[in-house]
Amino acid sequence: MVATLIDVNVLWKLVAYSLAGGIGVTLTFSIAIYGAIRFVDLRRDGHPVFAGAFGALAGVALAAVAAAVVWAVSILAEKS
Repeated sequence: MVATLIDVNVLWKLVAYSLAGGIGVTLTFSIAIYGAIRFVDLRRDGHPVFAGAFGALAGVALAAVAAAVVWAVSILAEKS
């Protein structure tokens, strides 16, 4: 009876996708923080080209995190 109530394959997929999403978004946000910190350090030290590159890295990473959040919210809204 319990085997028909719980689909183990769906449960494992849910765990795997949640783990991958959590690690992916966390890693991407940490890259954004790293880029922002290096941007500030390099700008202060007078390296505008490298500072701009790290600023762009921070911006792209933040945009990716925002896109992941919007995508997740749209999936949740679609399911309800």
